[in-house]
Amino acid sequence: MNIEVSNIANLPTKHGNFLIQSFKEGVKEHLVIMTEDLTDTPNTRIHSECLTGDAIGSIKCDCQAQLNYALEYINKHSGMVIYLRQEGRDIGLLNKVNAYALQDSGFDTVEANHQLGFASDERTYEIVDFIFDYYKIDKINLLTNNPDKLNKINVDIQKRIPVIVGKTSQNTDYLKIKKEKMGHMI
Repeated sequence: MNIEVSNIANLPTKHGNFLIQSFKEGVKEHLVIMTEDLTDTPNTRIHSECLTGDAIGSIKCDCQAQLNYALEYINKHSGMVIYLRQEGRDIGLLNKVNAYALQDSGFDTVEANHQLGFASDERTYEIVDFIFDYYKIDKINLLTNNPDKLNKINVDIQKRIPVIVGKTSQNTDYLKIKKEKMGHMI
């Protein structure tokens, strides 16, 4: 795995003051947003990019609400957010928009991915393992509802911290599918 690592810089935000560092994996540039006072068992959110939710504020999903919650949480309790460039469960923005169009015609998020020839979730977490090794982290408290993250990262998870936020009338079915077809703990 050939990874380039940036310097650490300050990042003042509406959620608090953080440090940032980027990890470049091929064409993907991931970001770690962290507090200065990381503990031996940092509170950690592994968050996959969602341009439509995170940046534009779409309420078809709960992504922006989860990211905001995580940033507020780590600002208060210390920790890190690992922001992965894995748009649309790693099918990319173009395919995500095509999946949205299929959802508009009645498919759920899992069915739409399958119609496009993808698995329900294409994400992998090798870069997360690299990041933990880089910071010499061997145990965390994980902010997640996603069982895949509990099973696919190679670090000792001391505690799962639920992230139950962002429910809207527009994403009720989306959340139901995450729970029923993907096993999310919501």
